[in-house]
Amino acid sequence: MRKLTFALWLLFIPAVLFAQEASVMQQIKKEGIENSQVMDIAFHLTEKSGPRLMNSPGYYRAMDYSMDQLKAWGLENVAKDEWGDFGKGWELKKFYIAMKSPWYKPIIAFPKSWTSGTNGLKTATVILIDPQADSTALVNNYKGKLAGKILAMDKLIEYKLNDKADLVRYTKAELDSLGAVQLNKKEADTIGMAERRKKWIQSWRESRKKAEILGNLAREEGAVAIISSSPRNHDGTVFVQQGGSHAMDAPENFLDIAMALEDYNMILRLVRANEPVELDLEVDSQFYTDQEKGYNVIGQITGTDPKLKDEVVMIGGHLDSWQGSVGATDNAAGSAVMMEAMRILKTLNIKPKRTVRIGLWGGEEQGIHGSRGYVSKTFANREDMKLKPAHEKFNVYFNLDNGTGRINGIYLQENEAARDIMKKWLSPFEDLGATTITAGNTGGTDHLSFDGVGLPGFQFIQDEVEYNSRTHHSNMDSYDHLVEDDLKQAATVMAGLIYQAAMSDQKVPRKELPKAQKSQF
Repeated sequence: MRKLTFALWLLFIPAVLFAQEASVMQQIKKEGIENSQVMDIAFHLTEKSGPRLMNSPGYYRAMDYSMDQLKAWGLENVAKDEWGDFGKGWELKKFYIAMKSPWYKPIIAFPKSWTSGTNGLKTATVILIDPQADSTALVNNYKGKLAGKILAMDKLIEYKLNDKADLVRYTKAELDSLGAVQLNKKEADTIGMAERRKKWIQSWRESRKKAEILGNLAREEGAVAIISSSPRNHDGTVFVQQGGSHAMDAPENFLDIAMALEDYNMILRLVRANEPVELDLEVDSQFYTDQEKGYNVIGQITGTDPKLKDEVVMIGGHLDSWQGSVGATDNAAGSAVMMEAMRILKTLNIKPKRTVRIGLWGGEEQGIHGSRGYVSKTFANREDMKLKPAHEKFNVYFNLDNGTGRINGIYLQENEAARDIMKKWLSPFEDLGATTITAGNTGGTDHLSFDGVGLPGFQFIQDEVEYNSRTHHSNMDSYDHLVEDDLKQAATVMAGLIYQAAMSDQKVPRKELPKAQKSQF
């Protein structure tokens, strides 16, 4: 009789565990949707902190807030995590630009980061520079002509009328197409991708070298600034990043200002018509050289299972931003979602078997430096692939960094072996729309640091919303462009995923361990 009772009990275990997990999923959904704090977190990361350019005061304000909040929720081992040398910080203190003559007009523009100021208000005439001139021609043709001038490349930027909505969401057909992607392992395709990347890097280096030569010549000649634009800078939106190196030993980069193409083209047409154009310009910027090191924010909920507590489930997103606005969709949204997911788990007093860790990364915008540094010192360095003990204990990393859009599913990053477990873990969120699983890759952010050393690292399929059309790296990346319902959904899905990953009997399957690879930059 005892044997029969025990056998029946064993049969009931899976049903009991399933019921328990279903109950936790419902609690997570209720807390994540009805009691969300994600918008308040985002407010503190954006408008309370300001722009979060790496090693700037705004970045440190966001770090301090994040650490204080994680500690207040009860996370353990919350700390600043040093990942290596970064360089100078930079902050814009004051900016004014307007066309003074032939008539007055305010100009839509924004200074590029890590560039110098004007040392007061300056009035300067615009001079056009031949965009086809190589490095030698730049020196030969313009030496002795640039003093007191504002430089502009003599190339009109084509304006194209918008024929698509700024707001974009995936259609069912598009998601079905993503889900149908098959792995393509053809050697020719791999060679082609490598060749395209090689050409892009070469072109990038040549462009950067030419810009450096022009900037040095402008500084030597006593010019005031360079103005520039691009096809994306229209309808009031200016996409703006850095104007040169942030290395501690690099000289101050010459002032470079990103401008709306409508204003830029107007200036070019006037100068081409022999109408002198004068601009009033004042830029006050500050470099910070007291801290060269770069830092992430790390915290965790320590695992409780004696056998599994040393294994790690990790989530993250980058904390730093560019300077044109407050980095709301890139990437306060992702950081806020990940912090909210941790809050949900702590609020529900969940005791995970595995350790659940959060990383808010620095230096992503300049090359995923923070996450790569963390992975290198904790798990493995991609350049030599010497595995540390923690590499074997690692389970999975989830990253969020594609704006404010809701989660529609996940990129497997060519890890087909993980499909079944991801399908299982996403299934409780079918009612929230997180159903698509694609074999394809996505790049450009911090999951690559983990994937690059053979650890399961994933990024999510998110609705674009206005990410590429309006907010990504632009002066419009503000709090008002965040979509509250989407962020609630994302945080809820994330909390459910990490709960299941922390409690599962199995780890996420891995791809073949990659070979050591030197950086191409």
